[in-house]
Amino acid sequence: MKTSIREKLEQLGLRLAELDRWLASAEATADLDVFRRQSREHAELQPVVSLFDRFRRAEEDVATARAMLDDPELRELAESELDDGISLCESLEVELQRALLPKDPDDDRNLFLEIRAGTGGDEAALFAADLLRMYTRYAEQRRWQLEIVSAAESSLGGYKEVIARVSGSGAHARLKFESGGHRVQRVPVTETQGRIHTSACTVAVMPEADELEEVVINPTELRIDTYRASGAGGQHVNKTDSAVRITHLPTGIVVECQDDRSQHRNRAQAMSVLAARIKDIQAREQQARDAATRKSLVGSGDRSERIRTYNFPQGRVTDHRINLTLYKLDAIMAGNLDELVDALVAEHQAEQLAALGEDG
Repeated sequence: MKTSIREKLEQLGLRLAELDRWLASAEATADLDVFRRQSREHAELQPVVSLFDRFRRAEEDVATARAMLDDPELRELAESELDDGISLCESLEVELQRALLPKDPDDDRNLFLEIRAGTGGDEAALFAADLLRMYTRYAEQRRWQLEIVSAAESSLGGYKEVIARVSGSGAHARLKFESGGHRVQRVPVTETQGRIHTSACTVAVMPEADELEEVVINPTELRIDTYRASGAGGQHVNKTDSAVRITHLPTGIVVECQDDRSQHRNRAQAMSVLAARIKDIQAREQQARDAATRKSLVGSGDRSERIRTYNFPQGRVTDHRINLTLYKLDAIMAGNLDELVDALVAEHQAEQLAALGEDG
Protein backbone atom coordinates (compact mmCIF):
# COMPACT_ATOMS: atom_id res chain seq x y z
CA MET A 1 0.00 0.00 0.00
CA LYS A 2 1.25 3.47 -0.89
CA THR A 3 2.51 5.52 2.05
CA SER A 4 0.18 8.43 1.22
CA ILE A 5 -2.89 6.15 1.29
CA ARG A 6 -1.79 4.54 4.56
CA GLU A 7 -1.26 7.94 6.17
CA LYS A 8 -4.70 9.06 5.02
CA LEU A 9 -6.29 5.95 6.54
CA GLU A 10 -4.43 6.44 9.83
CA GLN A 11 -5.72 10.02 9.98
CA LEU A 12 -9.27 8.73 9.47
CA GLY A 13 -8.76 6.37 12.41
CA LEU A 14 -7.68 9.26 14.62
CA ARG A 15 -10.67 11.32 13.47
CA LEU A 16 -13.07 8.46 14.25
CA ALA A 17 -11.65 8.16 17.77
CA GLU A 18 -12.09 11.90 18.21
CA LEU A 19 -15.72 11.66 17.07
CA ASP A 20 -16.32 8.71 19.42
CA ARG A 21 -15.20 10.85 22.37
CA TRP A 22 -17.25 13.86 21.27
CA LEU A 23 -20.45 11.90 20.64
CA ALA A 24 -20.15 10.33 24.11
CA SER A 25 -19.78 13.74 25.76
CA ALA A 26 -22.54 15.77 27.41
CA GLU A 27 -22.28 18.69 24.95
CA ALA A 28 -22.83 16.50 21.88
CA THR A 29 -26.57 17.23 21.70
CA ALA A 30 -26.32 20.92 22.56
CA ASP A 31 -26.57 21.84 18.86
CA LEU A 32 -28.67 19.31 16.92
CA ASP A 33 -27.41 20.47 13.50
CA VAL A 34 -23.80 19.90 14.59
CA PHE A 35 -24.80 16.58 16.19
CA ARG A 36 -26.38 15.40 12.91
CA ARG A 37 -23.30 16.39 10.88
CA GLN A 38 -20.90 14.70 13.29
CA SER A 39 -23.08 11.57 13.47
CA ARG A 40 -23.18 11.41 9.67
CA GLU A 41 -19.38 11.74 9.50
CA HIS A 42 -19.00 9.03 12.15
CA ALA A 43 -21.27 6.68 10.18
CA GLU A 44 -19.22 7.29 7.02
CA LEU A 45 -15.85 6.75 8.73
CA GLN A 46 -16.76 3.65 10.76
CA PRO A 47 -16.78 1.09 7.89
CA VAL A 48 -13.59 2.52 6.35
CA VAL A 49 -11.65 2.37 9.63
CA SER A 50 -12.99 -1.15 10.33
CA LEU A 51 -11.79 -2.22 6.89
CA PHE A 52 -8.36 -0.73 7.58
CA ASP A 53 -8.21 -2.65 10.90
CA ARG A 54 -8.91 -5.89 8.97
CA PHE A 55 -6.15 -4.96 6.50
CA ARG A 56 -3.62 -4.40 9.30
CA ARG A 57 -4.52 -7.71 10.96
CA ALA A 58 -4.05 -9.43 7.58
CA GLU A 59 -0.63 -7.74 7.26
CA GLU A 60 0.33 -9.05 10.70
CA ASP A 61 -0.74 -12.57 9.69
CA VAL A 62 1.44 -12.31 6.57
CA ALA A 63 4.41 -11.20 8.67
CA THR A 64 3.83 -14.11 11.09
CA ALA A 65 3.62 -16.60 8.19
CA ARG A 66 6.88 -15.28 6.73
CA ALA A 67 8.60 -15.74 10.07
CA MET A 68 7.38 -19.37 10.17
CA LEU A 69 9.03 -20.18 6.81
CA ASP A 70 12.37 -20.78 8.55
CA ASP A 71 10.90 -23.64 10.60
CA PRO A 72 11.04 -26.86 8.48
CA GLU A 73 8.12 -28.40 10.39
CA LEU A 74 5.88 -25.39 9.83
CA ARG A 75 7.06 -24.42 6.36
CA GLU A 76 4.20 -26.08 4.42
CA LEU A 77 1.57 -24.53 6.70
CA ALA A 78 3.35 -21.16 6.54
CA GLU A 79 3.40 -21.16 2.73
CA SER A 80 -0.35 -21.86 2.60
CA GLU A 81 -1.12 -19.14 5.14
CA LEU A 82 1.21 -16.73 3.36
CA ASP A 83 -0.59 -17.20 0.03
CA ASP A 84 -4.00 -16.72 1.66
CA GLY A 85 -2.80 -13.68 3.60
CA ILE A 86 -1.28 -11.95 0.57
CA SER A 87 -4.45 -12.58 -1.43
CA LEU A 88 -6.59 -11.14 1.39
CA CYS A 89 -4.33 -8.07 1.70
CA GLU A 90 -4.62 -7.39 -2.02
CA SER A 91 -8.42 -7.62 -2.04
CA LEU A 92 -8.74 -5.46 1.10
CA GLU A 93 -6.41 -2.85 -0.41
CA VAL A 94 -8.68 -2.57 -3.47
CA GLU A 95 -11.72 -2.19 -1.17
CA LEU A 96 -9.92 0.50 0.83
CA GLN A 97 -9.01 2.44 -2.31
CA ARG A 98 -12.66 2.41 -3.36
CA ALA A 99 -13.70 3.50 0.13
CA LEU A 100 -11.37 6.49 -0.14
CA LEU A 101 -12.85 7.72 -3.40
CA PRO A 102 -14.37 11.20 -3.06
CA LYS A 103 -18.00 11.00 -2.01
CA ASP A 104 -20.48 13.08 -3.96
CA PRO A 105 -22.29 15.04 -1.23
CA ASP A 106 -25.41 15.08 -3.40
CA ASP A 107 -25.64 11.30 -3.88
CA ASP A 108 -28.16 10.79 -1.07
CA ARG A 109 -30.36 13.72 -2.04
CA ASN A 110 -33.68 13.69 -3.82
CA LEU A 111 -33.66 15.36 -7.22
CA PHE A 112 -35.54 17.27 -9.85
CA LEU A 113 -35.57 15.68 -13.30
CA GLU A 114 -36.13 18.09 -16.19
CA ILE A 115 -36.81 16.85 -19.71
CA ARG A 116 -37.08 19.37 -22.56
CA ALA A 117 -37.92 18.72 -26.19
CA GLY A 118 -35.18 20.01 -28.48
CA THR A 119 -34.83 19.81 -32.24
CA GLY A 120 -37.56 17.80 -33.91
CA GLY A 121 -40.81 19.56 -33.03
CA ASP A 122 -43.69 17.20 -32.19
CA GLU A 123 -41.47 14.13 -32.54
CA ALA A 124 -39.03 15.54 -29.95
CA ALA A 125 -41.97 16.20 -27.61
CA LEU A 126 -43.16 12.60 -28.03
CA PHE A 127 -39.64 11.38 -27.29
CA ALA A 128 -39.65 13.54 -24.14
CA ALA A 129 -42.76 11.62 -23.05
CA ASP A 130 -40.98 8.33 -23.83
CA LEU A 131 -38.02 9.37 -21.68
CA LEU A 132 -40.31 10.35 -18.81
CA ARG A 133 -42.01 6.95 -19.05
CA MET A 134 -38.59 5.25 -19.06
CA TYR A 135 -37.48 7.08 -15.91
CA THR A 136 -40.86 6.52 -14.24
CA ARG A 137 -40.56 2.78 -14.74
CA TYR A 138 -36.96 2.80 -13.54
CA ALA A 139 -38.08 4.67 -10.42
CA GLU A 140 -40.77 2.03 -9.83
CA GLN A 141 -38.16 -0.73 -10.09
CA ARG A 142 -35.92 1.04 -7.57
CA ARG A 143 -38.91 1.84 -5.32
CA TRP A 144 -38.42 5.58 -5.61
CA GLN A 145 -41.27 8.08 -5.68
CA LEU A 146 -41.69 10.15 -8.86
CA GLU A 147 -44.16 13.02 -8.98
CA ILE A 148 -44.78 15.53 -11.77
CA VAL A 149 -44.10 19.08 -10.63
CA SER A 150 -44.74 20.93 -13.88
CA ALA A 151 -45.61 19.92 -17.43
CA ALA A 152 -46.15 21.72 -20.74
CA GLU A 153 -47.86 19.27 -23.09
CA SER A 154 -47.61 19.26 -26.87
CA SER A 155 -50.53 18.88 -29.26
CA LEU A 156 -49.85 15.18 -29.91
CA GLY A 157 -49.60 14.17 -26.26
CA GLY A 158 -45.88 14.63 -25.75
CA TYR A 159 -44.12 17.18 -23.57
CA LYS A 160 -42.43 20.41 -24.60
CA GLU A 161 -41.07 20.42 -21.06
CA VAL A 162 -41.72 18.33 -17.98
CA ILE A 163 -40.24 18.52 -14.48
CA ALA A 164 -40.52 15.65 -12.01
CA ARG A 165 -39.32 15.25 -8.43
CA VAL A 166 -37.70 11.90 -7.68
CA SER A 167 -37.21 10.85 -4.06
CA GLY A 168 -35.70 7.71 -2.62
CA SER A 169 -32.48 6.10 -1.46
CA GLY A 170 -29.65 6.53 -3.97
CA ALA A 171 -31.82 8.30 -6.56
CA HIS A 172 -29.31 11.03 -7.38
CA ALA A 173 -26.34 8.64 -7.25
CA ARG A 174 -27.98 6.51 -9.96
CA LEU A 175 -29.53 9.21 -12.15
CA LYS A 176 -26.87 11.94 -12.09
CA PHE A 177 -25.21 10.61 -15.25
CA GLU A 178 -28.42 11.17 -17.25
CA SER A 179 -27.81 14.91 -17.67
CA GLY A 180 -27.11 15.80 -21.29
CA GLY A 181 -28.45 15.49 -24.81
CA HIS A 182 -30.50 12.39 -25.68
CA ARG A 183 -30.93 11.75 -29.42
CA VAL A 184 -33.55 9.51 -31.03
CA GLN A 185 -33.51 8.03 -34.54
CA ARG A 186 -36.81 6.57 -35.71
CA VAL A 187 -39.75 6.98 -38.10
CA PRO A 188 -42.07 9.57 -36.51
CA VAL A 189 -45.81 8.88 -36.27
CA THR A 190 -46.30 11.98 -38.41
CA GLU A 191 -44.03 10.67 -41.22
CA THR A 192 -46.05 9.36 -44.18
CA GLN A 193 -43.15 8.11 -46.33
CA GLY A 194 -41.41 5.98 -43.71
CA ARG A 195 -38.28 8.10 -43.48
CA ILE A 196 -36.11 7.99 -40.35
CA HIS A 197 -35.84 11.31 -38.53
CA THR A 198 -33.40 12.42 -35.86
CA SER A 199 -34.78 14.36 -32.90
CA ALA A 200 -33.37 15.33 -29.54
CA CYS A 201 -34.24 16.11 -25.95
CA THR A 202 -32.17 17.50 -23.12
CA VAL A 203 -32.25 16.01 -19.65
CA ALA A 204 -31.10 17.80 -16.51
CA VAL A 205 -30.76 16.03 -13.16
CA MET A 206 -30.52 18.52 -10.29
CA PRO A 207 -30.12 17.59 -6.61
CA GLU A 208 -32.76 19.06 -4.36
CA ALA A 209 -31.44 21.58 -1.85
CA ASP A 210 -31.91 20.49 1.78
CA GLU A 211 -33.44 23.82 2.65
CA LEU A 212 -34.08 26.97 0.69
CA GLU A 213 -31.57 28.66 3.01
CA GLU A 214 -28.84 26.51 1.44
CA VAL A 215 -29.20 28.55 -1.74
CA VAL A 216 -29.22 32.27 -1.07
CA ILE A 217 -32.19 33.82 -2.87
CA ASN A 218 -32.75 37.51 -2.39
CA PRO A 219 -36.54 38.16 -2.31
CA THR A 220 -36.00 41.52 -4.00
CA GLU A 221 -34.58 39.67 -7.03
CA LEU A 222 -37.80 37.70 -7.56
CA ARG A 223 -40.87 38.59 -9.59
CA ILE A 224 -43.83 36.48 -8.50
CA ASP A 225 -46.96 36.36 -10.64
CA THR A 226 -50.15 34.47 -9.89
CA TYR A 227 -52.78 33.43 -12.39
CA ARG A 228 -55.61 30.99 -12.84
CA ALA A 229 -54.51 27.44 -13.57
CA SER A 230 -56.06 25.59 -16.47
CA GLY A 231 -55.73 22.02 -17.69
CA ALA A 232 -54.99 20.88 -21.22
CA GLY A 233 -57.79 21.81 -23.62
CA GLY A 234 -59.56 23.82 -20.96
CA GLN A 235 -60.81 20.71 -19.19
CA HIS A 236 -60.26 22.28 -15.80
CA VAL A 237 -60.36 25.98 -15.03
CA ASN A 238 -59.63 27.04 -11.48
CA LYS A 239 -61.75 29.81 -10.02
CA THR A 240 -58.85 31.22 -7.98
CA ASP A 241 -55.41 32.51 -8.91
CA SER A 242 -53.65 29.42 -7.57
CA ALA A 243 -50.97 29.04 -10.27
CA VAL A 244 -47.60 30.64 -9.53
CA ARG A 245 -44.85 31.89 -11.85
CA ILE A 246 -41.54 32.93 -10.24
CA THR A 247 -38.87 34.78 -12.24
CA HIS A 248 -35.34 34.99 -10.81
CA LEU A 249 -34.22 38.30 -12.29
CA PRO A 250 -30.38 37.89 -12.06
CA THR A 251 -30.39 34.59 -13.97
CA GLY A 252 -33.64 34.88 -15.94
CA ILE A 253 -34.79 31.49 -14.61
CA VAL A 254 -38.58 31.14 -14.79
CA VAL A 255 -40.43 28.47 -12.81
CA GLU A 256 -44.15 27.82 -13.08
CA CYS A 257 -46.23 25.54 -10.90
CA GLN A 258 -49.98 24.99 -11.14
CA ASP A 259 -50.49 21.31 -10.32
CA ASP A 260 -51.92 21.99 -6.85
CA ARG A 261 -55.15 23.85 -6.05
CA SER A 262 -53.32 25.69 -3.28
CA GLN A 263 -51.37 28.83 -4.24
CA HIS A 264 -49.26 28.40 -1.09
CA ARG A 265 -48.19 24.85 -2.03
CA ASN A 266 -47.59 25.84 -5.67
CA ARG A 267 -45.38 28.71 -4.50
CA ALA A 268 -43.42 26.43 -2.13
CA GLN A 269 -42.92 23.86 -4.89
CA ALA A 270 -41.84 26.54 -7.38
CA MET A 271 -39.33 27.92 -4.86
CA SER A 272 -37.90 24.41 -4.38
CA VAL A 273 -37.44 24.00 -8.13
CA LEU A 274 -35.88 27.47 -8.38
CA ALA A 275 -33.44 26.66 -5.55
CA ALA A 276 -32.49 23.39 -7.26
CA ARG A 277 -31.90 25.16 -10.60
CA ILE A 278 -29.70 27.80 -8.98
CA LYS A 279 -27.81 25.07 -7.08
CA ASP A 280 -27.39 23.20 -10.37
CA ILE A 281 -25.91 26.28 -12.07
CA GLN A 282 -23.50 26.78 -9.16
CA ALA A 283 -22.52 23.09 -9.19
CA ARG A 284 -21.90 23.07 -12.96
CA GLU A 285 -19.77 26.20 -12.67
CA GLN A 286 -17.72 24.46 -9.99
CA GLN A 287 -17.49 21.31 -12.12
CA ALA A 288 -16.22 23.38 -15.04
CA ARG A 289 -13.51 24.82 -12.82
CA ASP A 290 -12.56 21.38 -11.52
CA ALA A 291 -12.54 19.86 -15.01
CA ALA A 292 -10.10 22.52 -16.15
CA THR A 293 -7.50 21.08 -13.77
CA ARG A 294 -8.47 17.40 -13.94
CA LYS A 295 -10.37 15.90 -16.88
CA SER A 296 -11.34 12.70 -15.09
CA LEU A 297 -15.10 13.09 -15.19
CA VAL A 298 -17.51 10.85 -17.11
CA GLY A 299 -18.75 13.45 -19.56
CA SER A 300 -18.96 17.11 -18.71
CA GLY A 301 -22.61 17.01 -17.70
CA ASP A 302 -23.27 19.86 -20.09
CA ARG A 303 -26.91 19.77 -21.16
CA SER A 304 -26.05 20.40 -24.80
CA GLU A 305 -23.64 17.48 -24.92
CA ARG A 306 -24.93 14.46 -26.84
CA ILE A 307 -24.54 11.65 -24.38
CA ARG A 308 -26.78 8.92 -25.77
CA THR A 309 -28.48 7.81 -29.00
CA TYR A 310 -31.61 5.65 -29.16
CA ASN A 311 -31.81 4.02 -32.60
CA PHE A 312 -35.22 2.36 -33.01
CA PRO A 313 -34.74 0.73 -36.47
CA GLN A 314 -31.63 -1.08 -35.19
CA GLY A 315 -32.99 -1.64 -31.67
CA ARG A 316 -29.84 -0.23 -30.09
CA VAL A 317 -28.82 2.32 -27.50
CA THR A 318 -25.35 3.86 -27.56
CA ASP A 319 -23.84 5.84 -24.69
CA HIS A 320 -21.18 7.96 -26.34
CA ARG A 321 -19.28 8.82 -23.14
CA ILE A 322 -18.14 5.24 -22.57
CA ASN A 323 -18.61 3.87 -26.11
CA LEU A 324 -21.15 1.32 -24.88
CA THR A 325 -23.74 -0.05 -27.32
CA LEU A 326 -26.55 -2.33 -26.16
CA TYR A 327 -29.04 -3.98 -28.50
CA LYS A 328 -31.71 -3.86 -25.81
CA LEU A 329 -33.69 -0.79 -26.78
CA ASP A 330 -37.11 -2.18 -25.79
CA ALA A 331 -35.87 -3.24 -22.37
CA ILE A 332 -34.16 0.10 -21.75
CA MET A 333 -37.22 2.12 -22.80
CA ALA A 334 -39.18 -0.10 -20.37
CA GLY A 335 -37.01 1.25 -17.56
CA ASN A 336 -34.33 -1.44 -17.33
CA LEU A 337 -31.47 1.05 -17.00
CA ASP A 338 -29.24 -0.74 -14.50
CA GLU A 339 -26.82 -2.17 -17.08
CA LEU A 340 -26.24 1.31 -18.52
CA VAL A 341 -26.02 3.01 -15.13
CA ASP A 342 -23.71 0.33 -13.67
CA ALA A 343 -21.31 0.78 -16.62
CA LEU A 344 -21.26 4.56 -16.14
CA VAL A 345 -20.67 4.23 -12.38
CA ALA A 346 -17.87 1.68 -12.95
CA GLU A 347 -16.14 3.93 -15.49
CA HIS A 348 -16.41 6.91 -13.16
CA GLN A 349 -14.92 4.92 -10.27
CA ALA A 350 -12.09 3.61 -12.47
CA GLU A 351 -11.11 7.16 -13.40
CA GLN A 352 -11.35 8.25 -9.77
CA LEU A 353 -9.08 5.35 -8.76
CA ALA A 354 -6.58 6.35 -11.43
CA ALA A 355 -6.64 9.90 -10.10
CA LEU A 356 -6.15 8.59 -6.53
CA GLY A 357 -3.13 6.64 -7.73
CA GLU A 358 -1.67 9.74 -9.39
CA ASP A 359 -2.19 11.77 -6.21
CA GLY A 360 -0.47 9.06 -4.18
